[in-house]
Amino acid sequence: MRLFHLVLAVAMLAAPGLSVAQPAAPTPLYRDPVHDGAADAAVVREPSTGRWLMFYTNRRADLTGLPAKDVSWVYGTRIGVAESADGGTTWRYRGLADLPVAEPTQWAPEIVEDHGLHHMFLTVVPGVFKDWNGARRIVHLTSPDLTHWTLVGPLDLSSDRVIDASVLKLPDGTWRLWYKDERDGSAIRYADSPDLSAWTPKGRAIAAPPGEGPKVFVWKGRTWMVVDHWNGLGVYGSDDALTWTPQPGRLLDQPGKRPTDQAKGQHADVVVSGDRAYLFYFTHQENAPQAAADPLWRRRSVVQVTELKLHDGRLTLDRDTPTVVVLQPATATSRRSRAGSSR
Repeated sequence: MRLFHLVLAVAMLAAPGLSVAQPAAPTPLYRDPVHDGAADAAVVREPSTGRWLMFYTNRRADLTGLPAKDVSWVYGTRIGVAESADGGTTWRYRGLADLPVAEPTQWAPEIVEDHGLHHMFLTVVPGVFKDWNGARRIVHLTSPDLTHWTLVGPLDLSSDRVIDASVLKLPDGTWRLWYKDERDGSAIRYADSPDLSAWTPKGRAIAAPPGEGPKVFVWKGRTWMVVDHWNGLGVYGSDDALTWTPQPGRLLDQPGKRPTDQAKGQHADVVVSGDRAYLFYFTHQENAPQAAADPLWRRRSVVQVTELKLHDGRLTLDRDTPTVVVLQPATATSRRSRAGSSR
């Protein structure tokens, strides 16, 4: 209890102007109660209730009886949904997303809103595999309320092994989508669309290195991309969402100090709320105390949150400082509905 009050006091000092009742977000922010494999979060506001929803990959981290190199546990689950009624501080499990897709494996949802209609770009895999091979593609769904979804169809992109969509509306009203192409050495590529339906692949977005889970957002007059390079998150800045300048170093490449956050951060989402930006990421649990007795514990993954800062033109963060999350229901503008800057 003393530790909780200390964390609360630190959080309030770090967030001047907030109510004294405003607590810091817990660590972890969210843990899936079904399979304990939450990852690849996408956070979006539900207009009808004002609550925030987290759509996430729901891996079967608790699956036992598999050979050592069998990765069947990352396949075969539908997208999980959690909700927050307090602006993103605490989350509870709502259930599984009711998505009308035939594929049994659903990964990495991305959701944008346009004129009151929500568009999901979802990675699907037609089966359960023992390795990381097999076809995978991105499909497009729409919903008026984030609950009832209609399948529009698959996207025709650069190969039969594409995953991890990130979508942004550009200043001219058209749209751009970034994704990982595993046939192209896990390069981050992009495609353009006038209407979120017909997509034209354009080429590589960044030259190197390979990665996955690109997330593009606009913050403080600049367009940013964070990419999971498997040794931390690479950061890229752009003035036109076409030419990207890499930022030296990585975010979340070193383990954190708090329990459940003692591993590198992976596959992030970013939500901009007012002049603040929050980065939602996931961590595996190989350094958790339970892993010493259970070698399969490392599969388990949880969602964490930290606040981004901008110092001297660079994105920074401090994952060890408690984060006060304030997702504003009336004025929040996430990367999903903001247009990219162009100068």
